[in-house]
Amino acid sequence: MNPYVILGVAIISEVFGSSLLKVSNGFKKLLPSLGVVIGMGVAFYCLSLSLKTIPLGTAYAIWAGLGTALTALVGVIVYKESFNLKKFLGLVLIIGGVVVLKLSSGVSH
Repeated sequence: MNPYVILGVAIISEVFGSSLLKVSNGFKKLLPSLGVVIGMGVAFYCLSLSLKTIPLGTAYAIWAGLGTALTALVGVIVYKESFNLKKFLGLVLIIGGVVVLKLSSGVSH
């Protein structure tokens, strides 16, 4: 399977797990807490698989950057957190940085 697809699964799983942290109430609610553990477990497993091919710096930058941006969007959409021009520009910069790192990695997957 394409390592970037596996990395994509890692990112989505991490966003899922991170997003459930808010409703887990400090791991006091069972189902959201299980979602956090499962989401993070899948995320790290898939990240480790993607590292067989993708350089560590590139994979981690993509994982962390897109995970951060998507988690912020979940906060705005699901949890009705505020969204303004500064937050938008921050997300654009994160995604732009990830794109630049990907382009500079020299890996063509």
